Amino acid sequence: MAGIRARTGADVQWRRVVLNAGAQATLSLLYRGTLESCNYDCGYCPFAKRKDSRARLAKDAAEVARFVAWAGQQERHLRIQFTPWGEALVRRHYREAVQALAAMPHVQQVSVQTNLAAPLSWLEHVDLAKVMLWCTYHPGQTSQQRFIERCARLDKMGIRFSVGVVAMREHFSAIRELRSALPPGQYLWLNAYDRRGPGYYTADDLAWLDAIDPWFVYNRRPAPSRGSPCAAGQEVIAVDGDGEVQRCHFIPQRLGNLYRDSLDSMVGERPCSRLKCDCFIGYAHRRDLPFGRDFGTGTLARIPLRFQVLEA
Repeated sequence: MAGIRARTGADVQWRRVVLNAGAQATLSLLYRGTLESCNYDCGYCPFAKRKDSRARLAKDAAEVARFVAWAGQQERHLRIQFTPWGEALVRRHYREAVQALAAMPHVQQVSVQTNLAAPLSWLEHVDLAKVMLWCTYHPGQTSQQRFIERCARLDKMGIRFSVGVVAMREHFSAIRELRSALPPGQYLWLNAYDRRGPGYYTADDLAWLDAIDPWFVYNRRPAPSRGSPCAAGQEVIAVDGDGEVQRCHFIPQRLGNLYRDSLDSMVGERPCSRLKCDCFIGYAHRRDLPFGRDFGTGTLARIPLRFQVLEA
């Protein structure tokens, strides 16, 4: 798999989007609807192998369609990230939503968290300058060879994506193999295992993990958050299937409803009210942490700027 590709027309267009983004106020929306089902059975995930009923899937599809229609009526620049509890891209309505949103001139970016198990051919028909994927490898749920092959296919299509793993000790061998199999130009992010106790990682473990992911320290040792400046609630908002808006997924304070209230009445500068934030989709928007500087327009898809730069 080629880690560094030659510039293409899509690459140039994507750069223009990045350069123009700073000229206008852009709002990022983290969308999480009713969907909770997943095709994987990871022991550390509360939604493993959960199956949504037909009625629940129909409700979710209607919610997504309403959200896409709302986005199409907006004039301000938008970036959208789908952060489902389950696996979204195995559902056609999410794939169609990504295509529709990416085709809107004022939507600068659409990203999705995915286990990369869904069909990939539909991505051949999206705007490569806009669509990004946040891909998680789950050892034991799929073969590493298949996952790597799918990453190679994304790379060949020109889709920008990140790859990551939950850093459980039993996954260490898989992490080594994955890092070796991926090209040097592919960022590999790591999430700390949530249920770890004191001493779960040794000093040698941490040195190795930090060398793989330079930003792992912010996940495994989250800095105190309360009172810290954060873009959540001002430049980034979280939206559920009913259109209810919160500043982020982790602070349940209701700001209003996307379909009934004006955006201007809901967004505003607010310091963080949590004691700590240990999830990337939360702390990545802290203004006192380096993610805005280090990830820039790749923040939603967890792609650092230095891994976005392509060389001829």
